[in-house]
Amino acid sequence: MSWKIGIITVSDRGTTGERIDLSGPALVELCNQWEVIAYEIIPDDQKTIEETLVQLADEKKCDLIFTTGGTGFAPRDVTPEATKAVIHKEVPGIPEAMRSATLTNTKFAILSRAIAGIRNQTLIINFPGSPKGVKECFAVIVDVLPHALQVLTKNVSHD
Repeated sequence: MSWKIGIITVSDRGTTGERIDLSGPALVELCNQWEVIAYEIIPDDQKTIEETLVQLADEKKCDLIFTTGGTGFAPRDVTPEATKAVIHKEVPGIPEAMRSATLTNTKFAILSRAIAGIRNQTLIINFPGSPKGVKECFAVIVDVLPHALQVLTKNVSHD
């Protein structure tokens, strides 16, 4: 099935061109079996993140939105807060699995504040801001995404 994917890199320095975004393109590449209809780089600003998530979910009708960046401890890291503000249901198992599996690669995985949740029929998942973290976390969840999206978008039960 072809899913519509939105990818958002949250990075002040990426927005100004001071830093080349490698995490967003890594997600685009990982999603090559689906249709990436949006890829944006936006600043670490809660209102901007919220507005972008709502636009991709409600207007562009993305089935799945991945964010990368803004999940750490820095004062401007507000991606989880913005995500929480726009979702209707939290999906704690996804980030828990990502943190648990990647802990074997880096002890810093426990510092991730990433969350996942559902807005209407869109699944939103926060990823870390590094290409390595993106690839490792994606590998943890890729096999369950088709089923999750089928249940979410088609009202299919998992009996």
